[in-house]
Amino acid sequence: MRKDVMAGVAAVGAALIGGAAFYYLRERQTEEPDFRPLESDGDYQIRDYPAITVAETVVDGPRRDALDQGFRILADYIFARSRDGEKLAMTVPVMQDSGDPMASDPPLFDDDLEGAWRTRFVMPDGRGTDDLPDPPPGIDLVELPPRKVAVVSFSGVASDRLLADQEDRLRGWLARRGEIISAEPEYAFYNSPMIPGPLRRNEVWLALS
Repeated sequence: MRKDVMAGVAAVGAALIGGAAFYYLRERQTEEPDFRPLESDGDYQIRDYPAITVAETVVDGPRRDALDQGFRILADYIFARSRDGEKLAMTVPVMQDSGDPMASDPPLFDDDLEGAWRTRFVMPDGRGTDDLPDPPPGIDLVELPPRKVAVVSFSGVASDRLLADQEDRLRGWLARRGEIISAEPEYAFYNSPMIPGPLRRNEVWLALS
């Protein structure tokens, strides 16, 4: 390969790495809900969350496609593209579940992970349902009550298989503690797709109360 071509490839690679690093550092500073860690054990944690307000939408289809579409719908709301008025700050995590995380019945999706998937954006701290811009049709503002959740944190690109494996890990950790939880999983994503997999922060949550 010619030296000038090699130099060009190296420059592009450096720019991509630099851009990813910039976004990674910026995303680490993005607001997320306060919680009280009750127990920590490596990748596992029991957390106590206060009441938080979310904007949510439900999309039918494969989980990954539903997440992408749900994200766009909610992003248009917070950035005032689908409504008038102020823009809202982006927060993390972006949350996804099958519609009823506390349900003991089978989930709404089948073996191909298709069905009704709910995506949620956490609203900025201090903003309640009465203090937020009216959402367009298809989005609801909901106040989640205080609750306790079990969490496993992991990196990587959150494929369906990786999420299922991490859910199994979390249930196994809880079972070893004598806790059998029937709640459906919730997924929490903290990074944009441009962040390399090894640097991403993902979580599986199981509601305990």
